[in-house]
Amino acid sequence: MSTIETDQRLKRAAIWIAVILIVAFLLVFCIKAYRAHRLAKETAAASAALPTVEVIKVGGTDAKGLLTLPGETAAWYESTIFARVSGFVASWHADIGDHVQAGEVLARIDTPELDAELQAAQAKLEVSRAQVKVKEADAAFATTTYERWRDSPKGVVSDQEREDKKAGDSAATAQLTAARAQVNLEQADVDRLSAFEQFKKVTAPYAGTIVERRIDIGNLVTAGSSAGNTPLYRMEQDDPIRVFVDVPQSAAPDLMKNGLSAQLLLGDASGTRISGHITRTSEAINPQARTFRVEMDLPNPMRKIVPGLYVQVAFQLPDGGLLSVPAAALVFTRNGPQVAVVGPDGAVHFKQVTIARDDGDQVQLGDGVHAGDLLALNISNQILDGQKVLVSDTAASAPMASAQAAK
Repeated sequence: MSTIETDQRLKRAAIWIAVILIVAFLLVFCIKAYRAHRLAKETAAASAALPTVEVIKVGGTDAKGLLTLPGETAAWYESTIFARVSGFVASWHADIGDHVQAGEVLARIDTPELDAELQAAQAKLEVSRAQVKVKEADAAFATTTYERWRDSPKGVVSDQEREDKKAGDSAATAQLTAARAQVNLEQADVDRLSAFEQFKKVTAPYAGTIVERRIDIGNLVTAGSSAGNTPLYRMEQDDPIRVFVDVPQSAAPDLMKNGLSAQLLLGDASGTRISGHITRTSEAINPQARTFRVEMDLPNPMRKIVPGLYVQVAFQLPDGGLLSVPAAALVFTRNGPQVAVVGPDGAVHFKQVTIARDDGDQVQLGDGVHAGDLLALNISNQILDGQKVLVSDTAASAPMASAQAAK
């Protein structure tokens, strides 16, 4: 094959390759142009479409409602028992979980130093009593001597000697009084140490349950309840038992009253509910938390309720003509809470509302809405006042009463 024919074939191959590349480029360009046109068309359609919102119909709350709040159980009494005397633990008779009676011996303490002090005080008392007998004899002798000198005829003894015997009698009487006072002082010291001897037995101050034991045989214990001293026991009386609940100030008009009924839900698998009533309230709002304290006293003879439990307490509340809506219907702005009401024409109108009670997932409003209004739930912040929306059919057909039943 000649060189000329080879060159011609190469030129034809290059031309075909160029044609193929141009066709491929045009094909890719057309596809991209078509996709861009379709995307622009879809974007324009989406922009022109109305946003869809989920709504709920407002219904009245004719029946009484329940306000459920967290609470905490606490013992009627809780005591930390310290040693009243210093010594060594000789024995202990109550362990954690034991139910003890008032006056029952919990532990015994050996007090060798206290015993020695008592013996020394008793010995001093005997010495003082002996001194009293000596002073009584001296006073009796001084009195009779003075009487003889006082009754002697004049001229037999001098007035100076008579006055000297009188002074001796007075001095003996004063010494006898001082000796008797010393006996009383020594007796008081013996009584004090004898009283401390009673504290060698550690006893329960009331009937209750031992919840902590921090002693063992041979432990050195020190009298007192200072920070450096270790307590012996901690015990609680759990019948009756207290329930503490911090109630928000919005419920103050209804719950700041003694005697209102309530139910305690233990929250265990049994779902036990215990009926009770408000025993006392703090009668004041905590300015930091904006809550007030409510207390309930419940009988607990079977000890089903233990101190320190986290519980739920349901209070019965009057309706008061309030309207209940889901918390998702609220929109919070710098001007306060609002709701988005969807009108018959599909336009959204934001209305200011007042929250009367906040139950968590449900909020009761004092004003701003009416029964039958359609409220948008979780409305986007892109939707403006007066803008029209599409209402979700399934959401619009669900009345507020169903939400209340679900609650």
